[in-house]
Amino acid sequence: MPDTPTIYFIRHGETDWNRDRRYQGQRDIPLNDTGRAQAHRNGAALRGFLPDIAKADFVASPLGRTRETMEIALNELGLPRNGYAVEPKLVELSYGVWEGTLQDDLARVDPGGVADRKTDTYRWRPTGGESYADLFVRVSGWAGAVTRDCVVVSHGGVSRCLRAYVLGLDPELIPELESPQDRVLILSLSGRSMRWL
Repeated sequence: MPDTPTIYFIRHGETDWNRDRRYQGQRDIPLNDTGRAQAHRNGAALRGFLPDIAKADFVASPLGRTRETMEIALNELGLPRNGYAVEPKLVELSYGVWEGTLQDDLARVDPGGVADRKTDTYRWRPTGGESYADLFVRVSGWAGAVTRDCVVVSHGGVSRCLRAYVLGLDPELIPELESPQDRVLILSLSGRSMRWL
């Protein structure tokens, strides 16, 4: 393993709530069939890094959708399905009272929250939830302690924060970054670079 680690990041596969554009946050929503196919695709995409990637650390958020995605990816790599650690710092941003609400319904359900969020998307917190600023502190603290190559399965918000940390982006840009579920993000901590697989 190199002294300058690489993070192979996979966002969990699609859930019905993703499909329906419903705020999911830390709710434990399972993958749907599309999500399972995405997990198989992403695991297969990592096969080209064998045998070296088999020596990496494998780490997932504690939620079921990330753990199932990880187990499918490990199976694609021919590795034990239980060969990973769970890291609470990699859990998704909490959307508090917004969790379970359709994006199209927010303006009706919480017009004040929607207006407040537009003024400062990075620092705004829903009632009972977290801001992207909170998530960035949590995720960058974890990333700063990474010393070995690792395969990570986590969430869209975590992916955005990791990119800001590794690439030295203005954190204010975090909410606008894309976060596909059908690609692997490769982040080099040494070169402060990224590419999609």
